[in-house]
Amino acid sequence: MAQNLKANDKVRVIAGAHKGTEAKIVKIDRKAGKACLEGIGVVERHMKKSYLNPAGGKKTIHVGIDLSNLKLVEAAKEEKKVAKKAVKKGAK
Repeated sequence: MAQNLKANDKVRVIAGAHKGTEAKIVKIDRKAGKACLEGIGVVERHMKKSYLNPAGGKKTIHVGIDLSNLKLVEAAKEEKKVAKKAVKKGAK
């Protein structure tokens, strides 16, 4: 994994069914080597009725795309917080 991809980076898919599309990274799972992209790989899972989910129904989840299939297009802008120094009146 030579790329240093982060959340909010804009990437292009270079292999697979979505080849050529550009999207923003929502989250990255470094251990699995996958990234969830905005609008790509969103599927619905059918949930069985359970104690925690008494109604059951459908749930939308992101299916990750392997990091080796992504190419960085534009890095996310990092906003660094700059501490402002207190300025005294009349000080030179």
